[in-house]
Amino acid sequence: MDTRTPEQRRRIMQSVGQKNTGPEIVVRRIAHALGYRFRLHRKDLPGRPDLVFPGRHKVVFVHGCYWHGHGCPKGRLPKSKPEFWVPKIEGNKARDERAEQALVDLGWETLTLWQCETKTPEVIETKLREFLGPPGHAVSTVG
Repeated sequence: MDTRTPEQRRRIMQSVGQKNTGPEIVVRRIAHALGYRFRLHRKDLPGRPDLVFPGRHKVVFVHGCYWHGHGCPKGRLPKSKPEFWVPKIEGNKARDERAEQALVDLGWETLTLWQCETKTPEVIETKLREFLGPPGHAVSTVG
C-alpha cells in the first residue's frame, strides 16, 4: 500500500527531472576532471545521450536505476500498481535498447552508467577511461 496520497505521489513523480540529474552531474564532473570534453543532450542523436563526445563518436547515458529497470536494489518496482509500473519500466527499457541500436547503426559507441554506480567515483573513472581512451583532443574522422 502506498503511504502517500495520490496528489502527493503525483507531485513527487512530476518533480523527477530528465536532465541535469544528480547522478548525471556526478559523471560530468568526473569526466571533466579527467580531462574529457563533451556536449550535453544532443537532440539530433537518438535517445538524446547525456554526454556526447563528438570527436570520439562515443556517447554516455546516465540512467536512473528505478526508471530504467536496473537489477540493483534501487531498481525494484513498487508493490502498488504493478499493472501500471511493469509496462512503464519495460517500455523505458525497450526505448533505451532502440536508441542504443540506432546510435550503433549511425556509427556511435555507447556506454550506460547507472545511478547506483555514481556512489563509487572510482568505478565511474575506470569505466570512462576504458570506454573513452586517453583524454585530450580526439580528431573526428566522421562528419
